Amino acid sequence: MELELRHLRVICVVAEAGSIGRAAAALRVSQPGLSAQLHRIERMLGGTLFIRRNHGVTTTSFGEMVLTRCRAVLPTIDELSRATTRVTLDAVGTEPRLLRIGTVNAPLLPALVTGLTGRFPTAAITTHGEGSPTPLVHMVAGGLLELAVAGENPVYELPVRPEVAYHTVATEPVFALLAADHPLAARAEIDLADLAGERFGLPRPDDDRCHEYYALACLAAGFEMRATHDVEGTPLLDLIRAGHAVTFCQATFRTSPDLAVVPLAGTPLWYRHVLIWPREGVLADHGALVCGLAAAGYHAAVRRNSAYPAWLARHGDLVRPAATRVEERPSAARVEPRPPACC
Repeated sequence: MELELRHLRVICVVAEAGSIGRAAAALRVSQPGLSAQLHRIERMLGGTLFIRRNHGVTTTSFGEMVLTRCRAVLPTIDELSRATTRVTLDAVGTEPRLLRIGTVNAPLLPALVTGLTGRFPTAAITTHGEGSPTPLVHMVAGGLLELAVAGENPVYELPVRPEVAYHTVATEPVFALLAADHPLAARAEIDLADLAGERFGLPRPDDDRCHEYYALACLAAGFEMRATHDVEGTPLLDLIRAGHAVTFCQATFRTSPDLAVVPLAGTPLWYRHVLIWPREGVLADHGALVCGLAAAGYHAAVRRNSAYPAWLARHGDLVRPAATRVEERPSAARVEPRPPACC
């Protein structure tokens, strides 16, 4: 086994997370798998990197030495990737030959792929999904993705990397997802407190802290959220259809006859869709294009949902951010609740 860049990134992620569990969630691997990988890395390096404690991990003196060098090497490697991208662009022009697009669970990907295929017909376009946005930010910064669809909420802000451009596509309310025959399903909106006593189905806790966000909102509404089903995707939807669970969903969730998307009164929860791309990547000169495609995809998703257009009609026009603005995000910035807004 030879030391690779991915091993250096693992060491950095574990140190930053402060626990194997949080690091495993950020890396989208199992906790036992990450522990085994760390042991292999330690055997390869010839020393113990982390001390395992009940509350997390701390670096050993040997680990601090290795971590210092990892943090020195990785930015240089990332800059090399960006530099080769710039040289390639200078040699062949600004038309990209490869577009790697990352995404979390969001409705923007089809419109981006369709639009970019039409604009750059000779480019090879691939997609990569992640359950958490944090890895996407680092992949964009490291030159492994040309574009990504990420997201954030009031208790989680995207990591700020100077190499990455950020653009907010939309800030939307979070709704409840219920079985169509649920007693609350026919209401125009419900109070979050109406869900007290329900069994929630949610994806496993991740570094985007959605579990924490939902749990805090429920406590503020006067009850403790019971997350009894640690599933996502089709199994979760089947449990909801059968009346065994409820969950939260994006306002743009595509409805079906046996599911009901119900707004929450007072908008206690919200979610922000954010586009990210390398500031010096192949799409750096095409920001207006990708922002426009994302906005069109978002509005198409709004129209496919039965509850969201009615919610927008009741709440009036929304403040719209600049269509192509690249945001400046200082590292000390904090994401704070704000009225929903879409571009």
